[in-house]
Amino acid sequence: MMAGEFKQFIGLLILGNIENLIIASLGVTKGLNPIVLSLLSLFFVVAWYAIGTFGTRFAIKYANYITFIGGLAIFLLGIQSMWESVPGMIEIIYA
Repeated sequence: MMAGEFKQFIGLLILGNIENLIIASLGVTKGLNPIVLSLLSLFFVVAWYAIGTFGTRFAIKYANYITFIGGLAIFLLGIQSMWESVPGMIEIIYA
């Protein structure tokens, strides 16, 4: 059953949604047009859904590696997002 195969990727599915939010917030803080950002976000969600649906049978033996790499990428994007927002937070505090 396909649902059982996806169980190994549940962490990556949850973290992938968080990653999408982090990237979207980075886009907003950089001044990207929200409509363009929404369309790009929707495109990538659909693309990853298609890749996940068709690539699961091939990638199932690499599930642990894929989850680790995805989690690491999300962690690094989160750090980057916070690091870039520190100067703005300092301005607000001392304004």
